Amino acid sequence: MHELLTPAQMNKADQLTILGGIAGIELMEAAGNSLCDILLGEFPDARKILIVCGNGNNGGDGLIAARVLADSGLEVDLFFAGNKDRIQGDAAIARNKLGSNVTIVDDPHQLQYDVIVDALFGAGLDRNIEGELAGLIREVNESNTPVLSVDLPSGIDGATGQILGTAIRADATVTFFRRKPGHFLYPGRDHCGQVFLTQIGIRPAVLEQIGIATKLNTPQLWQLKFPTPEPDGHKHNRGHTLVVSGEISMCGAARLVAGSALRTGSGLVTIAGSADVLQASAASVTSVMLREAAKCDELLEILQDKRINCVAMGPGMQPDLATCTKVLAILSTHRHTVLDAGALSAFEGRQEELFAAINATQKSIVLTPHEGEFCRLFTNEIANQSKISRAQSAARLSGATVVLKGPDTVVASPDGNTCVANNAPPWLATAGSGDVLTGIITGLLAQGMPPFEAAAAAVWIHGDGATRLGAPMISSDLDQGIRQSISALI
Repeated sequence: MHELLTPAQMNKADQLTILGGIAGIELMEAAGNSLCDILLGEFPDARKILIVCGNGNNGGDGLIAARVLADSGLEVDLFFAGNKDRIQGDAAIARNKLGSNVTIVDDPHQLQYDVIVDALFGAGLDRNIEGELAGLIREVNESNTPVLSVDLPSGIDGATGQILGTAIRADATVTFFRRKPGHFLYPGRDHCGQVFLTQIGIRPAVLEQIGIATKLNTPQLWQLKFPTPEPDGHKHNRGHTLVVSGEISMCGAARLVAGSALRTGSGLVTIAGSADVLQASAASVTSVMLREAAKCDELLEILQDKRINCVAMGPGMQPDLATCTKVLAILSTHRHTVLDAGALSAFEGRQEELFAAINATQKSIVLTPHEGEFCRLFTNEIANQSKISRAQSAARLSGATVVLKGPDTVVASPDGNTCVANNAPPWLATAGSGDVLTGIITGLLAQGMPPFEAAAAAVWIHGDGATRLGAPMISSDLDQGIRQSISALI
């Protein structure tokens, strides 16, 4: 149930089901009845309902709901936002079965209703909403009447979550068979309210013919590959992480990375930095080791120890030539590596050099940019795509697993596997939070978890740990959030 279908993929699922012998009107009847069930369950006191319908199949779902609700004794007004005589196909069959209990209104603008059902466009809209329809949506949003949307709030792009001109703000949304990316990507996610997923007779087997790459980030996606302590295990078979520190004024970032890598399960963790960095760090870390390495050749000397199998770089580091040199040197040693912050921004204008080094290494590489770092590292052409497409394009271009951070973090691997997170609470947006995420990813890589699964698991644990802690919190609090989250997993 965690696959996310674009509108085009959902349309294909419908068509494959119809070709398999289930009539389209049967699917529409099931969708309309599911809509009624959710409405009656969520708004049990509703007596007067307005259903606003468009000319497509989304409107057809609304037409069936209008008939069923009216036949059950509720007062139902129906407004056609287009020409009802131009409705075709299954929606026309639904229109012809309306019956006399439904009142068709020409002017819905008073909006004196208990619930408004938005069945205008759904997920398949491909143009901006303008003119009278935009005015209608504005009135609905300003009416303070609860809104239940069919499939997606009208005006939200189902594939990208973007607003097409204007959009309904729903209190709840009913969708069918599988959810869409637009339910989870902002700003669409903010317009959906509670999303209800219902089944209407589409067989799951059709997914094999569609080829789904994007999923919701849940433990089901990666838990089988999550590392758990072996009864006869010891620290040396759980990996050794090296965290490269920045200057003393920013060295707290490296400590956050190191602490979260250790908490996640890396058997050993070492911070490498200048003498003053180590002096500052020694006062606040206990389980983490310290090695002096201010220069690139000193880092390479540390990495002569083959037991060090994973490196984290970037948090607290300056985006300068010295950082570029260190990153390229580390990549040449063929270690699993997570690059964040300064280690990404340092390659602005030198992207090809970084990508070549990533593709030359034989180990797992994960990049964790926020939006600003992403735009500095990748081309404007990629930057103008949807969030999922940007992450996927960046992963293919760089050869690394890409974690495009935000409240709707997207993880994409070079082979196209993609997931979208939906469990990050607002209070996770705090200084140092991204450094903790880098540490979680690194700790999982050190234990042998594959890069896509490690990144997806880390993003989920990051959000789940923050949720368990509650607000307010700061990044150093996340250590206990990670502990609680992983304890619940294993």
